[in-house]
Amino acid sequence: MAITLHTPRLTLRELQISDAAFVLGLLNEPSFKKFIGDKRVRNIADAELYIANSPVASYARHDFGLLLVHLRDAVATPIGICGLLQRDTLAHPDIGFAYLPAFWGCGYAFEAAGAVLDDARQRLHLPQLLGLTSPENVASIRLLEKLGLRFERVIHLAVSDPGTNMFSMSL
Repeated sequence: MAITLHTPRLTLRELQISDAAFVLGLLNEPSFKKFIGDKRVRNIADAELYIANSPVASYARHDFGLLLVHLRDAVATPIGICGLLQRDTLAHPDIGFAYLPAFWGCGYAFEAAGAVLDDARQRLHLPQLLGLTSPENVASIRLLEKLGLRFERVIHLAVSDPGTNMFSMSL
């Protein structure tokens, strides 16, 4: 059964291969590369592989993953991604999100993340949720705190990672 979440202004649904053009654009936004990292997605074929090997694989393995966020308008305008990720190095899933800059400051990230948190509680019955962000990403830190996550500690996700802020909350 496909994951679909609704809010008053948004729909969140599973990413599909047909979303490759949007994913290509989002993952190559300078803000995405700065705060999340370079996923080395350079063309439509790379974006299709990213969708298949990351979100779609996560849906099959964990029954959750990153979801496409689109406006509930006549054309279902895609604005970003939001969902849960399960990293091999962490005991609990973390909430992830990224939006096109044109849609920042509209409350969409909080609205979508709230729907993801509700799904984590009600459908998935997760006991705990994490949030990860770079120390410089003030907007993401504020969003995690507004959602109720609290700073726990700085972690290193890879040897080259200078430090990632880890937030957590009990569900």
